[in-house]
Amino acid sequence: MRFHLLHPRDQLVAIMERIYRNNMTTLSGGNLSIRDTNDDIWITPAGVDKGALTPKDIMCVQADGRIVGPHRPSSEYPFHRAIYARRPDLRAIVHAHPPALVSFSIMRETPVTDIIPQARRICGAVGYAPYALPGSEALGEVIAETFAQGYETVLLENHGIAAGGEDLRAAFQRLETLDFCARTLLQARGLGPVHRLSEEQIAYFDGRESLLPEFDPAEHTSPEREVRGRIVEIVHRACDRYLMISTEGVASARVDADSFIITPTGQDRRSMEIEDLVLIREGRRERGKHPSRSARLHQAIYEAHPEIGAILIAQPPHVMAFAIAGQPFDTRTIPESYILLRDIPLISYGAQYRDPGRIAAALSGETPVMFVQNDCVLSVGGDVLQAFDRLEVAEFSAKSVLDILPLGKLVPIGDGEIEALKLKFLQ
Repeated sequence: MRFHLLHPRDQLVAIMERIYRNNMTTLSGGNLSIRDTNDDIWITPAGVDKGALTPKDIMCVQADGRIVGPHRPSSEYPFHRAIYARRPDLRAIVHAHPPALVSFSIMRETPVTDIIPQARRICGAVGYAPYALPGSEALGEVIAETFAQGYETVLLENHGIAAGGEDLRAAFQRLETLDFCARTLLQARGLGPVHRLSEEQIAYFDGRESLLPEFDPAEHTSPEREVRGRIVEIVHRACDRYLMISTEGVASARVDADSFIITPTGQDRRSMEIEDLVLIREGRRERGKHPSRSARLHQAIYEAHPEIGAILIAQPPHVMAFAIAGQPFDTRTIPESYILLRDIPLISYGAQYRDPGRIAAALSGETPVMFVQNDCVLSVGGDVLQAFDRLEVAEFSAKSVLDILPLGKLVPIGDGEIEALKLKFLQ
């Protein structure tokens, strides 16, 4: 889908649907706007169910002040207008009340973004706007003043979050990424101190090479086309299950002994289509396409393990709590968890960039899942569905372990029972 070609009404509805579906706002909360090329402002309406918004509901406040549409513009229109006045480079604003970010706003603490490399690059430094009455000109002034200092993402004291961007998708991605950071931090703090990345470590991400030599595929075979469809389906599902977000997550699957399909870099995962995916064959990329920055890592894994048919890399918040706290994750919670995940090693940050062979060597039938500190969970399988199953079970299991922290300690399945599981299911 070419999102930028959609009418502003359709863009606003599509993004509000994603915000609502991923539990980042309520029926009555949140508002989005787009400043058009002629300075009209398209904005979500006041008093309309955000979970059932349609393009006909979207309001337009024209540059001359005339209001067009069947409702009233959002009550927060004054702060949208004020931000656009102070930041002419911004073309879209999103405002919502994600519970994790509200938790930070009512603690009056700004969540850090240097827990994974992408987040700092997407959100930048996060601003902080003091409390003011919702819908008031005063609120518009304090938020606009914070944006005027150069921030694109601003935490609103005892309120929520506002994010701006050069388009609506960019603004949404800042909101979504900061929400991921907040969710992960809230979970990780129950495990112990959070490890943060230095600027030097974050720079590893920027320098990762994905521009393999190019080639022109002679044809797109039926097996290849089938793999493309499976990857798109599973990536969309991962986004809907909050295992991936629009800016984070990689999927690949083997086509044959010499080639695999991988997701591209820099594209919204939830709107990814089969034509966006990149064919890698004998170390070369499909001409004109840009594979994930982790393409060389995937290639190293496939070369080392002919039995592996698919690889998923993701950042689910409960799993990532262990990865950023650097704490071991005990999979001996229920039989399914141990059978699918086995014992999960934690690999030090940087190996995924500097030594992909090390990660490839650490994988095996005994180790199908691993955590990379401050980066990801990596799951492999014989096919995409098996790799996804392991990813999903890892996140569910991590949530179970984190949820018991206020209650007491994990009591794992005993050694004898683990041996019985191995004999029955893992021979």
